[in-house]
Amino acid sequence: MNKNLRKAILAGNWKMNKNRAEAAELINELKQSEIIKNADCEVIICVPFTNLETALELTQGTNIKVGAQNCHFEKSGAFTGEISADMLTEMGVEYVIIGHSERRQYFGETDLTVNKRTLAALNAGIKVILCVGETLEQRDDGITEEIVAMQTKIALKGVTEEQLKDVIIAYEPVWAIGTGRTATSQQAAEVCGFIRSTVKSLYTKQAADGVTIQYGGSMKPANADELLSREDIDGGLIGGASLKAADFEALVRSASK
Repeated sequence: MNKNLRKAILAGNWKMNKNRAEAAELINELKQSEIIKNADCEVIICVPFTNLETALELTQGTNIKVGAQNCHFEKSGAFTGEISADMLTEMGVEYVIIGHSERRQYFGETDLTVNKRTLAALNAGIKVILCVGETLEQRDDGITEEIVAMQTKIALKGVTEEQLKDVIIAYEPVWAIGTGRTATSQQAAEVCGFIRSTVKSLYTKQAADGVTIQYGGSMKPANADELLSREDIDGGLIGGASLKAADFEALVRSASK
């Protein structure tokens, strides 16, 4: 991390977990943590749509921000089961995850729709956690940089340098999500650094230096310090470890160093 240049951000992605009662219990645990209260990083919880109202209510007056896990690119219309960015804004949601590998893998998300969702969220005033990353096959084929550059360039098409200030990029190697496998700190840092150089090629060095780039592949308390010690890793997009207050607290402690 380089906190002199950019903000460190730790975001929990709860995925499809926790009913409202369970969500309230976990949020209340997080609120009681002195480490989280005094965090020297931004703390976000990205919860299922059904928990957004609960999360927004319980985090009022705290330093915990609330995010959604997806949004549609149209403002309204015949899109059964979808939620628009404007609907999230009206609720008070500040962040949204766009392009998570599970959305790409299971729900037909493409680079084009990631771009459209990103623009819709930014235009609605929501900050975007933009996910990019390669599969194991793509890494083994030696095309990690090509894949990540393509995803980043397409996702940011039409995003102005001013809007870029509201974009966080999360590098999540698909092969390290939910598998227990984690990229080494060197592997993660190399790709995060490459993403930053890609952003520089699209905008300016100053803009690239200001972008927070998270690592999102099975970060946990055991490896967080090593990962976050790297210059170009500015936080984490946390899956499983965000569902346990003690683990998430430990990660906030690491990101606050």
